[in-house]
Amino acid sequence: MKKVSVITVNFNQPKITEDLLTSLRDVNTYQNLEIIVVDNGSKENLVPAWQTKYPDVIFIRSEANTGFAGGNNIGIKQATGDYYFLINNDTEVTETLIALLVKALDENPVIGVISPKIHYFDQPGMLQYAGYTPMNYYTARNACIGQFEVDNGQYDSLTGPTGYAHGAAMMIRKEAIDKAGLMAENYFLYFEELDWCERIRKAGYEIHVDLRALIFHKESVSVGKRSPLKEFFMTRNRILFIRKNTSTLTFAIFCSYFMATVFPRNIIHYLINKEYSFIPVFISAITWHFSNNTDSKNLGFTLKP
Repeated sequence: MKKVSVITVNFNQPKITEDLLTSLRDVNTYQNLEIIVVDNGSKENLVPAWQTKYPDVIFIRSEANTGFAGGNNIGIKQATGDYYFLINNDTEVTETLIALLVKALDENPVIGVISPKIHYFDQPGMLQYAGYTPMNYYTARNACIGQFEVDNGQYDSLTGPTGYAHGAAMMIRKEAIDKAGLMAENYFLYFEELDWCERIRKAGYEIHVDLRALIFHKESVSVGKRSPLKEFFMTRNRILFIRKNTSTLTFAIFCSYFMATVFPRNIIHYLINKEYSFIPVFISAITWHFSNNTDSKNLGFTLKP
């Protein structure tokens, strides 16, 4: 039985994180687990209390908020499993979830990363993710298959290769990380798992989805459906992803499309909806690229503690 390191990141959501730990303890049936919780600079340091309450869990405290990629990378560096299962703290597992993903990796060594089917927690039976379509590098757009649809098994035949894993729940083979490296931390939020999948694919592995396995996701607990933080990083990182993963010519075509289509559309949207504060955030996300290279650690956004 392969050892699975379950890694999750907490940021100011102790109750949500404890619900996940309860789910792993009471619902999951796979036994050979190493559970790692990274507290990513939360205002209140609950690690000492958690260490007493959950003696079988490894807790790591980071004094700074290092983002989704940074927090998970901290956990990965301490993990000792054969497979690493990265899950959002705002998820809850199902009974056979981990066992099914382990089985898929055991049976097919070409799989580098695999994600399960994802349902919305507050609307069980509604799909959030049943795979991703490939990326259109000229528009930086792809689609999340099945999102917002009632799950009647209509996509279950898609189990197998997919465009990208889903950052809320993805199991990675240790050897794939050894070859491709850790997640790029300068994304901070959004697109980092897509970039990681690109590098893992280039390292010779496939990205899969297993629609027999299911997890529930409390979507948008961490950041909210719309916020300046989300608006900035979604825009900045969309551009960064294309810069890092395409040719100069493709990036030039993308920039032309973006400035001719996306820029005016978003500005008009902000004005119509009186979201005036989003305009400088959106522009700042674009101009960040004028003075920063693709490896820059300058986030370009002031994070509140």
